[in-house]
Amino acid sequence: MMGKLLAIDGLSIVRRVYQANPDPDTPAKAEAALRFCLMSFRKLLTVHQPSHVLPAFDFGGHTWRHDLYPRYRENREPMPEALREGLPGFYAKLAEIGLNVLSVPEVEADDVIATGVLRWMTEHRGEAIVASTDKDLHVLIADGARLWDHFKSEWHDRAWVEKKFGVTPERLTDLIALMGHVADGIPGVTKVGIKTAARLLRAYGSLEGVMAGAGILMDPLGDRLRKDRDLAFLSRTLAQLKTDVQLGVTWKMLAFDPQWIG
Repeated sequence: MMGKLLAIDGLSIVRRVYQANPDPDTPAKAEAALRFCLMSFRKLLTVHQPSHVLPAFDFGGHTWRHDLYPRYRENREPMPEALREGLPGFYAKLAEIGLNVLSVPEVEADDVIATGVLRWMTEHRGEAIVASTDKDLHVLIADGARLWDHFKSEWHDRAWVEKKFGVTPERLTDLIALMGHVADGIPGVTKVGIKTAARLLRAYGSLEGVMAGAGILMDPLGDRLRKDRDLAFLSRTLAQLKTDVQLGVTWKMLAFDPQWIG
């Protein structure tokens, strides 16, 4: 019998739920947000009926990306203190409904999810669903995963990516390399937005192709591509998901029994 893996980008749900409440930061607001988040997790389990669940959360602090680019995520707002302090209790609540939270030092939740999903797919264990709206994670669609937007209750597949970003899932990392990623502080190429980046990739195929083709043109865009060439390749490395994280769990530890949510 084939299984079904549900990988959950935990903090993306926590942040979205917390930010939906316009009240000032207080312990009460954090407590209410985490209570709603627990309902969100329960709903995900009910809707998708997974055989295995991988709930991933950022460990926080320094990551391998900071080693490459110290300014990585430097402008990102820190998590409100009360929310951060509430997370261990939230993880305990998730454990009560049979979930084994993964949070690995030096890497991000996206890397944990990518590692788990790719391992699942290469072992031909069944379908893989990623609950996230994170642009970076949409690259996993190229490997056969599907993404689920919990807040809109909609599927993101290959056609969705091509319509939204103008490139295939395989080229998403190259797209971010060119256009950058403001929230993560990934620089990209000066004055190249999503439309220009997608147009270049459709015309030249890959980041290497863009640099070899458009990067020799004697026009302002060609000039910027030449000037920011190294930044673009660094940006691609920062946007790439690490797929060899030591997760420290077995599939048996991630197996989910629906009786838990009763």
